[in-house]
Amino acid sequence: MGVARSNSRGAGGLAHLPRRSGGRRGPAPERKGPSAWSAPEESLRARLGSTFQGLSQQEAEARLESLGPNALESRRRRPLLLELLLRLGNPLVLVLLVACGISAVVHDLTSSAIIAAIVLISVTLDFVQEHRANNAAERLRGAVALRARVLRDGEEQVRPATELVPGDVVLLATGSRVPADARLLESHELTVNESLLTGEPYPVEKAPGLAPGDAPLAEVGNAVFAGTSVLGGSGSALVFATGRDTEVGGIARGLDAPVASTAFERDTRRFSVMLMRLTVLMVLFVLLVNLTLERPLLESFLFAMALAVGLTPELLPMVVSVTLARGAVRLAEQGVIVKRLGAVHDLGCMDVMCTDKTGTLTEANIRLERTEDAASQHSERTLAWACLNSHFATGLRSPMDEAILARGAACTQGWVKRDELPFDFERRRVSVLLEKAGRSVLVVKGAPEALLPLCEAREAADGTVQPLDAAGGEALQDRADALGGQGFRVLGLAWRDGPFPGGQVSVEEESGLVFAGFASFLDPPKHSARPALTALREAGVAVKVVTGDNARVAVHVCQQLGLEVRGVLTGAELALLDDLGLRARAEDTTVFARVSPAQKSRILRALRQRGHVVGFLGDGINDAPSLHEADVGISVAGAVDVAREAAALLLLRPELGVLHDGIQEGRRTFGNVMKYIRMGTSSNFGNMLSMALASLVLPFLPMLPIQILLNNMLYDVSELAIPLDTVDAEQLARPPRWDMRFVRLYMAVFGTLSSLFDAATFTVLLYGFHAGAPLFQTGWFMESLTTQVLVIFIIRTRGGAGRSAPARLLLLSSLGVVAVANVLPFTPLGHVFGFVPPPPGILASLGALVALYLACAAWLNRWFFRRFDTA
Repeated sequence: MGVARSNSRGAGGLAHLPRRSGGRRGPAPERKGPSAWSAPEESLRARLGSTFQGLSQQEAEARLESLGPNALESRRRRPLLLELLLRLGNPLVLVLLVACGISAVVHDLTSSAIIAAIVLISVTLDFVQEHRANNAAERLRGAVALRARVLRDGEEQVRPATELVPGDVVLLATGSRVPADARLLESHELTVNESLLTGEPYPVEKAPGLAPGDAPLAEVGNAVFAGTSVLGGSGSALVFATGRDTEVGGIARGLDAPVASTAFERDTRRFSVMLMRLTVLMVLFVLLVNLTLERPLLESFLFAMALAVGLTPELLPMVVSVTLARGAVRLAEQGVIVKRLGAVHDLGCMDVMCTDKTGTLTEANIRLERTEDAASQHSERTLAWACLNSHFATGLRSPMDEAILARGAACTQGWVKRDELPFDFERRRVSVLLEKAGRSVLVVKGAPEALLPLCEAREAADGTVQPLDAAGGEALQDRADALGGQGFRVLGLAWRDGPFPGGQVSVEEESGLVFAGFASFLDPPKHSARPALTALREAGVAVKVVTGDNARVAVHVCQQLGLEVRGVLTGAELALLDDLGLRARAEDTTVFARVSPAQKSRILRALRQRGHVVGFLGDGINDAPSLHEADVGISVAGAVDVAREAAALLLLRPELGVLHDGIQEGRRTFGNVMKYIRMGTSSNFGNMLSMALASLVLPFLPMLPIQILLNNMLYDVSELAIPLDTVDAEQLARPPRWDMRFVRLYMAVFGTLSSLFDAATFTVLLYGFHAGAPLFQTGWFMESLTTQVLVIFIIRTRGGAGRSAPARLLLLSSLGVVAVANVLPFTPLGHVFGFVPPPPGILASLGALVALYLACAAWLNRWFFRRFDTA
């Protein structure tokens, strides 16, 4: 058949080909992949304008120019400056920038510069960490470009795989990687590993023919797909899809879609909104009161703006970034590359872990699980027959052959091979003719359904041969089906004694066989998986298996690993559920089997909609959409490019145990971030509330704007070491939650306690010592800063202050700030800020109030966590 020519730029058949976006002829229509394997071969060749000899070089070049290269266009990385600027859109950063602007407007350039520096440092830390992680991920990509054997002008050529176009005929051989989606034209014992696409670890037989258009990818036997690898045999195939139009490309396109916010992003946004509302209300209240009392407008405005700055926890971005960066460094030491800093937090908060089975829970290494005779009893004789067949058969050994030989290599001693009938897809069996001590035996191994009809007898446990009637054959087939239903890959073994004239054998002589038994195979679980799953369960993380493999196989693996299976849902059943129904089923389902990449994403979405923080661990092409959808996507360094691109964390070794260490680090990070939020918001809120209320009754400002900003700056300095602090063991024992209700309650309770002692301080200063404005402001500055710094040692832990030792640097910075606050009024610099030295009586009274406050705070802290803690 000749190549049909058209007048369109000399590109034969080009009008029938899909156009990809990025090509020169407009966007691509929806791809119709199933028609490529369900249509007759002649029809497909005509549609692609190709022949058995492939395309001409001129034709191929024209198509390449029109359709673009056979490559998954990686997402373009934004310019570095733009990436940096986009981080300024974080809601909390916007709050701080407003505070920075306010400080500049009221001529407090020092505070403005400090806030600007904090924002710049925190944003830069976040940017640098993610940029370095992305660069590390890029370095993990293979440096060697894939090349393909292709027919051009009827001659074999070796071309870069990126130059392939629809209509090309590619040649496949053992060990080659399939460069594009292609329909088989010829095959010789071709077996392909499609685990990266389907999750199925066993080799798949491929041969020309037709496949149903609605067949799942794992059951399309007449086509090969880009990214898979040839385990054995050879063949030729007609390319029908390249680049983004391949099955792999369809997955890659899905990664370009925006994904819902992660848990860290959602929590930060909610906290920022709460903070903005509180700040606006406080500022409006103070302005209204001061204007009602007819106080100077400028002074009232400066005081209100100082309160706004004081309410803002400007160190929070730095504390978060430094804490997350420190967690990322620790994870790097344990073999985990953090691509997105927020993933450290999400990992700590994760309460549901979804994982693929193959290569994660299992070794991705097929093992011979059992050999049994015709009576379903364990049989070493069946193993011996299997070993003889696998040892003497020529050609590339399949993983199942390797598994057999690993168990019974000694069985071959004394045997000599005389002839062989190689495996083919019509017979679905392989036979070897062997001789030992004058005995000639034909040993046959193959699919039970192909082998049993050829058997006339069966081998008993004692080695005797008994007749096999039709009912017995059906019973053996039922046994093979039952083993398959349990998730085993099953092979049948049979034999026949000679004579075989001339030491040769033909297909016709594969008859009158004696059935020996079955060999059953499984992909064994990893030794490290069981303790890792136990550790995750004890840490409060529910593990769910989401796999493209058989349900019974997945359940069997879970049972071996001690993972309780509460429910099983298959892809076919899932397809019948709407989103609401899936949400209800997903909670109590442990194993999701035979699911497609799109269904995996639906499962993760359903779990997230139920309020879970969801992680997903996978390394194949079919896992990429799920990695993109999860709160924290986790892959391994050896994963395919598209999976590494979608993941937020990369494990340098595929071990679940590393994840448990990462979860602990994430929870430690979360604990320190929450310390700052509890301490900063409660103390800031209490002090600012006291100032706002005091402004109602005092004839002067309770604290000058410059004193408020100094108080805020010194307090921030005292908390710089929080990222280095230790965390209570009970905080590492279960997934934490950034509960805004909890934060608001904590702020209200401890803010109220702080305000009550502020009121007591006001009373002592005004009525006990009749303090004027400068002395009052000095006394309250000393008391408020001392209490809000020292209370760090109480509310940094859920138990008593003596139960958990703070980090040394936190201890030194806090005590240093307290010393500065109490010494400053006695120095010449104190006059610059409007301070005066207080008399000994005031100092003693303030000291007593501080001690009483700390005692009350310690009791209240223990009571509060017993009463309200749900994290």
